[in-house]
Amino acid sequence: MNPPKIALLLIVLSSMPLGATTAAAQPASETPCPVKVSENHHFLIDQHGKPFFYLGDTAWELFHRLNREDAEAYLKDRASKRFTVIQAVVLAEHGGLNVPNAYGHLPIEARDPTRPVEAYFQHVDFVVNRAEALGLVVGLLPTWGSWWHDGPGIFTPETAESFGEYVGRRYREKPIVWILGGDRPIENDRQRSIIRAMARGLRKGDGGRHLMTFHPPGGRGSSQWFQGEDWLAFNMIQSGHGYNHANYEKIAADYARKPTKPCIDGEPGYEDHPAEFNAKNGYLDAYDVRKFAYWSLFAGACGHTYGCHDIWQFLAPGRSPITAARTPWKKAKDLPGAAQMQHARALIESRPVLARIPDPSLLASDPGRDTDHIQATRADDGTYAFVYSASGRPFTVDLEKLSGRRLRAFWFDPRDGSSNTIGTFARSGRREFRPPSQGKGHDWVLVLDDEAKGFPAPGQAGH
Repeated sequence: MNPPKIALLLIVLSSMPLGATTAAAQPASETPCPVKVSENHHFLIDQHGKPFFYLGDTAWELFHRLNREDAEAYLKDRASKRFTVIQAVVLAEHGGLNVPNAYGHLPIEARDPTRPVEAYFQHVDFVVNRAEALGLVVGLLPTWGSWWHDGPGIFTPETAESFGEYVGRRYREKPIVWILGGDRPIENDRQRSIIRAMARGLRKGDGGRHLMTFHPPGGRGSSQWFQGEDWLAFNMIQSGHGYNHANYEKIAADYARKPTKPCIDGEPGYEDHPAEFNAKNGYLDAYDVRKFAYWSLFAGACGHTYGCHDIWQFLAPGRSPITAARTPWKKAKDLPGAAQMQHARALIESRPVLARIPDPSLLASDPGRDTDHIQATRADDGTYAFVYSASGRPFTVDLEKLSGRRLRAFWFDPRDGSSNTIGTFARSGRREFRPPSQGKGHDWVLVLDDEAKGFPAPGQAGH
């Protein structure tokens, strides 16, 4: 290729809208990676043209705290549980600039983001490469929010762009989603300019290959600050760490915003996290994380992020627990909520994904609040519907919202992914459904199918 052609290619790449892709601008990896937004702007599509289900895990301190053997063990576990995205931070929050990684290396010299340490990034390389080999995408945060938000910080717009370009170029060919922010709000123009500059630097480095989002603080969402900005490909909320935070309300609000963008709860209540950060309130469990997943997905989210309080910090003997963490991470990785997330993914993927819309009007009865809340979603053409009852409370469905002469009904169990056939019946009027069991922890999904479509059993491959 001669110099004029090289110059022309650079001009084309630099002029592409963020989130846009061409055949030359897609990741070289065969690992499924989201590279664009669906035509209806509510879902993510991978480089193979298929819907990408974002099933994330928060491993914020992964690069900083784990050695290679432990990192590989963690990644293998998450791959086996059908996670698709691992959210991790290059410049970590807890001692990230002054406590070396497992091999004695800091990420940058003298707190200067223009002076990255090659040995540290070689370890990041290893983790990113192992994730790729296992079919996982890394949701990569260049920095935690404390380093651009708190006090004087270490970033200016100029150094943020430089660091973004370095990281973007280094992982240009890898299956990556860029996550800016890091648990901090935008409170002034300088902070906003730093985030914009880092997004600009990432784009310079990776040529526009990867999608970007912004991880906000608790109770907030990226749309509050960046809804209209081209670099923000999809919205992320952090619904927070309590028992019944109504994440479905925040997802529904983002789903309806203009311009239309996919949305996701990127940090809901974590498994084994003290409720509202106070151990006296008790700890969230598998039921709580299931509830947040189905609520947000049925409210219109394009995927969901699970989290475990012990995993994100990689609690281990000799390491001080943060916010009353209580379970070593090697034991916590086997908590039941993590394995149960794959059942939500399997259910969604067993029906036409891109046709799914939220529809509260499916319910002809009170949707309830808190543990009793019921959330409904369906195909835009009415060929299927899912209704999640968080406590097994009975509910009534308006069958006129669906299609076909006859409907086939199932109860889907979020605990183990099994389903039981209720039967078939004529599609007309309203019908009450009573889940197999009731009470806190007895959550169920009603699946209704247009019988003529011949869909597989809920959660089974075949669509």
